[in-house]
Amino acid sequence: MPALVLFDRDGTLVEDVPYNGDPARVRLMPTARDAVAAVRAAGIPLGVVSNQSGVARGLLTRDQVEAVRRRVDELLGPLHVWAICPHGPGDGCGCRKPAPGLVLAACGRLGVPAARATVIGDIGADMGAARAAGARGILVPTPVTRAEEIQAAPAVAPDLLTAVRLLLSPDPEGGHRPMEVEER
Repeated sequence: MPALVLFDRDGTLVEDVPYNGDPARVRLMPTARDAVAAVRAAGIPLGVVSNQSGVARGLLTRDQVEAVRRRVDELLGPLHVWAICPHGPGDGCGCRKPAPGLVLAACGRLGVPAARATVIGDIGADMGAARAAGARGILVPTPVTRAEEIQAAPAVAPDLLTAVRLLLSPDPEGGHRPMEVEER
């Protein structure tokens, strides 16, 4: 089992509303509440790693990003760690996914080696960040996930709860893979 589960925010925990700075527009993804509850019940810390380039683009303020974070915490209960990248794609930072910085920062804050963390997200950048940090990645595709991202993912689950079950439910051979999940 992982020592830390990190979720992408938009398209994974909550519906993807581009550059959302309005807490009233936050809607949980199907099974998000149950997935988070299952991780909590297993006693595993959890957090969020999220690119928020709207800050760099002048479309959002840091206060708006923080207001959305508070709303997610209201809906799901407080998470152990949030790591947010406010930079744009051309800024060359080391935290913007697919770079490993957000995953490494979240792991560092909780004292968890990245190799013991799992990142669950909806696009290839999430899987790239997990891979670059040395963490496990599980892709939960949405309509915006590209076919090549699905093909390249180390594991794919049809929904968030199934992804969490992949981590928490032992299979008969002693692993942690339910039948619904395609591991690669």
